[in-house]
Amino acid sequence: MAKHLTKLDVSAVINIIQGWDNDRLTWEGICQAASKIVGKKPTRQSLNSNLLIKQAYELKKTGIKINGAKIPSPSSLKIAAARICKLQNEIQSLKAINSALLEQFVKWQYNSYKFGLKEHQLNEQMPRIDRERTIKKSISH
Repeated sequence: MAKHLTKLDVSAVINIIQGWDNDRLTWEGICQAASKIVGKKPTRQSLNSNLLIKQAYELKKTGIKINGAKIPSPSSLKIAAARICKLQNEIQSLKAINSALLEQFVKWQYNSYKFGLKEHQLNEQMPRIDRERTIKKSISH
């Protein structure tokens, strides 16, 4: 039986993925690294079934494919410090935005339950927009 992951475990696994410095990111490697923190080796399936972990994995995987594993080094410590400060500010801003979006989601989730909306109704596709050209009708006298 696979160990259920707590919120703290999920956060730790996400931190492992975000800090991954090896060229090759694999579920097996993440499971090995997570076993030291979680206490028991989680399965690939249990990690993949968690939406936040899966998103972090996919983002890191595409980041490695696009950027490669190399991180460019700045030419001086002053530039590096400025870059770190900028990135920390950006992280704080994104955390605030994420928190607001999660709060909005909880409101929507409650209201959809309150008014009897089902999950399949909420997940319906958006209607297709017909972008064909309209023909102007000329007015004849």
